[in-house]
Amino acid sequence: MTVTTPQPRMTIPAPAPVAGPSLRPLAPEAGADTARWEALTEAVREAGQYSTAAEAERVTRTVLTALGGHVTGEERVALAQALPRDAGTLLASQIPANTPLSAREFVESVASHLEGATPDTARWDVSSVLGVVAGTVGEPLTTRVLTQLPPGYALLFGRADLAATA
Repeated sequence: MTVTTPQPRMTIPAPAPVAGPSLRPLAPEAGADTARWEALTEAVREAGQYSTAAEAERVTRTVLTALGGHVTGEERVALAQALPRDAGTLLASQIPANTPLSAREFVESVASHLEGATPDTARWDVSSVLGVVAGTVGEPLTTRVLTQLPPGYALLFGRADLAATA
């Protein structure tokens, strides 16, 4: 049989808080990033004429999540970096799709994830978000993203879809 002798309890003091400039840069960046996300969803709210910020945010999250599976490689990284952190995380966290969806199939996919949406309302939602994304990230990156996607997506990004005829 083993006998243990009770030991007196010792209190280990908590480490003193570290004061210094290394803790400060995180707060402004986080605040700035939150402001960028709010500005993005506000722009979507205005473009889509949504009645609430919550509705615009829900649509934005759904569309960016769907897009994340269809943009890959350097364009996906660049797009994620050009958008607010929350938006970039939504894009980058998606597993790439095995087969690309046509623009119509993409819209139908988004419709299936938005409660009460029809293909027509989902097209409006997708165009509202992707049009704002295109304006946010600029022409060169939007062009690079569109080269990865099947024909028909340009209209969803608010651009003319001019295909060369053979």
